[in-house]
Amino acid sequence: MAKFRKDGNKKLPAISTASLPDIIFMLLFFFMVTTVMREVTLVVVVHAPEASEVQKLEDKSLVSFIYIGKPTPQLAAKWGEADRIQLNDAFAEVNQIRDFINIKLTKIPEYKRKKHIVSMKVDKDSKMGIVTDVKQELRKANALKINYSTRKVADTK
Repeated sequence: MAKFRKDGNKKLPAISTASLPDIIFMLLFFFMVTTVMREVTLVVVVHAPEASEVQKLEDKSLVSFIYIGKPTPQLAAKWGEADRIQLNDAFAEVNQIRDFINIKLTKIPEYKRKKHIVSMKVDKDSKMGIVTDVKQELRKANALKINYSTRKVADTK
């Protein structure tokens, strides 16, 4: 029969850290590829109104954003204090919305175009007249799915 003995002098082998830089660079590369940076620089101030029933949009690639609010303090001297419309990174007029929607629709595959949504991010203190003008222009562009962006009411319980 074999004899078993216990040696208390044995040490565990050292852990190799040679592959650690490879792992770190793979993780870094993964996060660099999958992270989406903000595509639009806001030139209007938007404080979204609060709502109790809020739903998140599922596929943001099918969403076009229209921002309505007062110009940022840096741009207020040039553009004034009145509510302005922002499409992409620049101010726009109501008559430019139809072209904006058509350009967005051409970038979406044809089988997904019926799911296209226009999300309006409107400042809570904006006048309703400019919002109505935008909605009328969206009707002319046949963009009938409109979403109003809000923030969820904070629970006070």
